[in-house]
Amino acid sequence: MKALLPALFAGTMLAGCSAADAPALEPIPGSITYGGQPRTKLSKSPVGSAVYNQFYNGTGQRVEETYILQPDRSLKLVRREIGPDFPD
Repeated sequence: MKALLPALFAGTMLAGCSAADAPALEPIPGSITYGGQPRTKLSKSPVGSAVYNQFYNGTGQRVEETYILQPDRSLKLVRREIGPDFPD
């Protein structure tokens, strides 16, 4: 019983956390959606599929982004990682 109480408490605390609370990522120069959605629509890709983009920012760091194709065929930026060109 003593081992069960901390697990229940932790589960209750984590239940209040969600990704919806996190602020949305904003496009930066080099992002696919920087300056608006692309003119061409991804008509053959299934809704919910991931689109990946990799580029270098103004300081020479490698930027990797992940987009999810929405039902209206727009792209939603869901992940961005910024790191050195050649990791140690």
